[in-house]
Amino acid sequence: MEEIRYSPIGVIHSPFKEPKGVPIQPTAAKGVKGSVEVFEEYTEGLKDLEEFSHIILIYHFHLSKFSGLSVKPYMDENPHGVFATRAPSRPNSIGLSIIRLEKIEENFLFVEDIDIVEGTPVLDIKPFVPKFDIRDVDKIGWLDKNIQKLNNSKDDGRFLK
Repeated sequence: MEEIRYSPIGVIHSPFKEPKGVPIQPTAAKGVKGSVEVFEEYTEGLKDLEEFSHIILIYHFHLSKFSGLSVKPYMDENPHGVFATRAPSRPNSIGLSIIRLEKIEENFLFVEDIDIVEGTPVLDIKPFVPKFDIRDVDKIGWLDKNIQKLNNSKDDGRFLK
């Protein structure tokens, strides 16, 4: 299979200057404000995005290292397969966050509930649509016994380069 390459379309601006201490999911970053600077050549692609209250940001975990296919996630002491976690240490360091879109000014998206480090490269932006994106879920695996830890869990630096 041929190699796949992506180029950033923008960059994240947030109050988090390093991964350590960052909330590990947007729902645990309630009220944290930031912005997405979309590079000017992609500004036309923002047309009509302001009609959505939430967006899906797809980005590159540029400060994380790949440490193998088994990881100890933030909310559990036991190792799990990387694909059964949301850990930033992944074969392809791709992150995804659903965050609130407050407004757009030119090529800047002003957002809330951001759980992403300053300077993170943005790969894509999509509108969040509940009818498309929310499902009734029967099970959440190992997180079932740990989900209550979410609001108190922060990045502790274990996946840094």
